[in-house]
Amino acid sequence: MQFNTRLLTHKFEYLAPETLTEALDLLNQYQAHHIKVLAGGTDLLVKMKTIDMEVDYLLYIKGIKELNFVDTAAGLSIGAIIPYSRLLKEDKIKTKYTALYEGIQAIAAPAIRNMGTIAGNIGNASPAADTVPPLIAFGAEVQIENKQGKRTILLENLFTGPGKTVLKPDELITRITVPEVKPQTGSAFIKKSRVKADLAKINLAVSLTRNGQNCEDCKIVFGSVAATAVRAPRTEKLLEGHSMTEELFIQAAKSVANEIKPIDDIRSTAEYRILMSQEMLYDALKLAWGRTYSQNESDPKNGGE
Repeated sequence: MQFNTRLLTHKFEYLAPETLTEALDLLNQYQAHHIKVLAGGTDLLVKMKTIDMEVDYLLYIKGIKELNFVDTAAGLSIGAIIPYSRLLKEDKIKTKYTALYEGIQAIAAPAIRNMGTIAGNIGNASPAADTVPPLIAFGAEVQIENKQGKRTILLENLFTGPGKTVLKPDELITRITVPEVKPQTGSAFIKKSRVKADLAKINLAVSLTRNGQNCEDCKIVFGSVAATAVRAPRTEKLLEGHSMTEELFIQAAKSVANEIKPIDDIRSTAEYRILMSQEMLYDALKLAWGRTYSQNESDPKNGGE
């Protein structure tokens, strides 16, 4: 069956709570039905128009003031309805959480960034999501609430498969929390796609903390190479505690090919993704390592600025 992608052809009841308590009450009341949460709608509305997604109730949360906040005083704390474009205005995200800033910049077009939210990007659970690898690399947590209470889990433990999470039908992501980055930490995000506005064929976030010439801590997170975003723990261990040399960059790039499990799909082949993972990791490591240096501690040999 073909669908008109400009029209919603399904019948559903539209719910627009003004408070978080109201929203959680409605999720509790209708959890046995097909209830979907609408914030920016950049993923959900497309699915409703194109794949015959069954929706009985549409819960619009953009009017809930309790979810409209960004706090950068200690790390990052981001409310569930904050659009991507709002986060691009935060100098701390650009300078301290550079991989996240670059991941947001890589998302589609300005119109999408003005509507879409990080909470929505997370809840959609696409393996190709551009904000998820950097958030995992920075150790992000999500706060989840229902009528009975709240819980907090590491973002990397949220996903169970493409489009699937541990969220229960009556639960709502209300906050994303990212720890303060350590001093001398650099990060980078790289994405390969057919065109800028397209979903990633493969994406990657790297976060490195330096101690002298050694890598003290390392996080490497790939998207679009498995059923969920995945870390590369063996390659991380290969780098940690060692001097970051050209030879080590090359060794790490070769190592990571054994840690990802890509598939062939309409956007790319598994073979291409494996080859690109090596090239991208080499580039991301050099870029992130260069960013661990302050302006008065530049080391052009290692990519410092």
